[in-house]
Order: sequence, then C-alpha cells, then structure tokens
Amino acid sequence: MALHLQMLGTGGAFAKAYYNNNALLSTDDFTLLIDCGITAPMAMHQLGITPEKIDALLVTHIHGDHVGGLEEFAFRMKYGAGRKPVLYVAETLAGPLWDHTLKGGLGQDGITCLEDVFDVRLLTEGVPCKIAEGLKVELIRTPHIPGKTSFSLYINEEIFYSADMIFQPKLLQQLVDERDCRKILHEVQLTGPGEVHTTLSELLSLPQKLRAMISLMHYGDEMESFNGQTGEMDFLRQHKLYTL
Repeated sequence: MALHLQMLGTGGAFAKAYYNNNALLSTDDFTLLIDCGITAPMAMHQLGITPEKIDALLVTHIHGDHVGGLEEFAFRMKYGAGRKPVLYVAETLAGPLWDHTLKGGLGQDGITCLEDVFDVRLLTEGVPCKIAEGLKVELIRTPHIPGKTSFSLYINEEIFYSADMIFQPKLLQQLVDERDCRKILHEVQLTGPGEVHTTLSELLSLPQKLRAMISLMHYGDEMESFNGQTGEMDFLRQHKLYTL
C-alpha cells in the first residue's frame, strides 16, 4: 500500500513564504494531518482540501505553528459537518492542549473539554499505534523547549518525522542501526544558534550515510539562498506530493 506525504507548509514558526510545518500523510483511503498550525486552514484552502476530507489529526506539541489552526478546524467540523474530528494526541499533552491553548476559544455552546469537540484518541509514548490500514505511528519524545513536552514520530517502523527538536545524533544513528529506519524527515534551522532547533551545520556533521536519508523541513524564508549548501540532504517543498 502506497504512503504519500504532502506538506501543507514547510516553514518554521515565523516563516511567511512557506507556511507552518504541517503535513498530510495518506494511504490509499486514509489521510492523517500531522499538526494543524496557524496557516493550516489557508494551506488546505489553497489545495482545495476541506476539513471533512481529513480522517484524523495528530499533534506533536503545543506551539501555535503546530496547533494554532485547531480551533477553526474544530468549529468548521462541528457547525459544518456536524461531527467531531478524530484527534490523536499524547496522553501527557491532552490536558495542557485544552487548558492552556484551546479552552479560551472553543469553550462555548456546551463545549467544556477537549472530548466535547474532538474524538480524542490518546497515544502512549513508545507504543506503536495502528492509525489505519498501512499506517502505524509511534511517539518518540525529543527535546525542544525545556519543560515543554514534544514528540517526534516513527512512521511504519521505517520513517522518522521530527517535531521541533534540538540535535539528537545518537537517536538518528540508533534508529538506522537498530530499528531499520530508511528515511528521515528533519527540521532545520538555517541561520543562527540552534538553542531549541537543529541547525544545518549540525546535520552536516552527520555521517554521509545518514545525510543521504534526510529531507529538510521547518526552515526559514531564506531557504532558497541555501540551495546547493545542504550536501546530500534535499529540501521538502510546500504542497508537493511525495511517495514515501
């Protein structure tokens, strides 16, 4: 069964040209939206994709460029489609997602908790979950902001999809050597110090075998000026359809 990837956006939190780094992961008959940031509704509109066409959402962590579009998505499904969208979220993130992010906007018209507006499916860190036929996802905790929980994804036990994260070379090597990883979709900070993100220079320090597996995402609007400077690594492009 084919697995397809289409990035709604490939930009970092402040990118304007490339939108937020959110992705559509699709099998032949199922579409999972990975993160739903501030720009996700506009990107979906440009692609002619309505919320009703999304079978489920998955949240990696609680920052606006990853969850800022959830309020609009939920309201459109409630008042337009008349049903709750399926939301996969780590059991440790479900409470904070409602209490600290969504409650202020969604808390109305009898909506008092996350479950009132979403069909919540809790995920446990390190336990693979079959999302659909041909699609399995495992949460891997990766460091981003101190004190703020964030999870990257291991898809179908062969594809690593990073959330925002600081450089973790041992994890990447372990996934390849011990868990048969064959593709890495990795966030990158092209300029400045990587205090809470992985920098291009750090990724370029990886062994050639690892670099050849990496496609770059979550970059800044200066991306085009870095063409030809990323070694074996290529840039994922906004809205382009990839077969994984």
